[in-house]
Amino acid sequence: MFARLLEPNKRDFASLNAQEILSLAVAAEEEDGRIYAAYADKIRETYPASAKVFEGMAAEEDEHRKQLLALYRARFGDKLIPIRREHVRGFMSRKPVWLMQNLSIETIRQQVWEMEEGAYRFYVEAGKQTEDVEVRQLLGDLAMQERQHKETADSLEAEHLGDAAKTEEEEQSHRQFVLTYVQPGLAGLMDGSVSTLAPVFAAAFATGSTWQTFLVGLAASVGAGISMGFTEAASDDGKLTGRGSPIKRGFAAGIMTAIGGLGHTLPYLITDFVSATVIAIIVVLVELWAIAFIQSKYMSTPFWRAVMQVVLGGSLVFAAGILIGNA
Repeated sequence: MFARLLEPNKRDFASLNAQEILSLAVAAEEEDGRIYAAYADKIRETYPASAKVFEGMAAEEDEHRKQLLALYRARFGDKLIPIRREHVRGFMSRKPVWLMQNLSIETIRQQVWEMEEGAYRFYVEAGKQTEDVEVRQLLGDLAMQERQHKETADSLEAEHLGDAAKTEEEEQSHRQFVLTYVQPGLAGLMDGSVSTLAPVFAAAFATGSTWQTFLVGLAASVGAGISMGFTEAASDDGKLTGRGSPIKRGFAAGIMTAIGGLGHTLPYLITDFVSATVIAIIVVLVELWAIAFIQSKYMSTPFWRAVMQVVLGGSLVFAAGILIGNA
């Protein structure tokens, strides 16, 4: 229900018919093929062997596209329905690979695993929705082929990171942990740390009261945490993306959002206003630099670009709070 309220212009996956599913699958294979080709281009100089692997994966995605198109043409003619993943609820939006810089092999491994896990789940769920035997068989075959692609991430690690001691079960668990807890938690931390700056410091400079400021910060942090938690939980049910339980993701995002706001709120439990404000400002600086580091490490953002985005943006929000508080 929440997903429909947050994304009213999207279709439910369960409402798609066979023609729409095949059209969606063609568009998805085309996009994934372009992403693998972009990966190959980005790492060709450093890891030429791995670049060839991604070129091969792009070629396989193109073969999948041809199989889907052949079946679509036989069933529905030559005109595809213009439907894409962003038009359907339950799919996770991905940052375009061409906007990412300095991709590490570890980052690529995680993203490949997420893409192939999502593709596998898509074909499995799509196969359940059609009674057409030939369509169902093709979707099932493609699901198995996408599942095999996930092994590519493990081979990249063994070759380039020397981490052959890790078991497959540990790898699966680690990647699922990143999807279910780390990514929503990081998004929540960034949102909570930045979004609560203005109300906290506006209250501080408007009232001059540490207790009143603490109450405003507490309310803003808890409110933002609840909002972020519900938003994340409603974003998708995890069936198509493999991101795991929406409840777990919601709690991860909500709790970390609240923590991000409470970091610079708690110093106002100190009764001395000047001391509390100085400590809160120091905490803010630490938070913003920590977020920049996290973005650089987990979100494939170059560190200094992350600094410019987060620190500059946070500084503007911080300044807005002080100006409003002194108005």
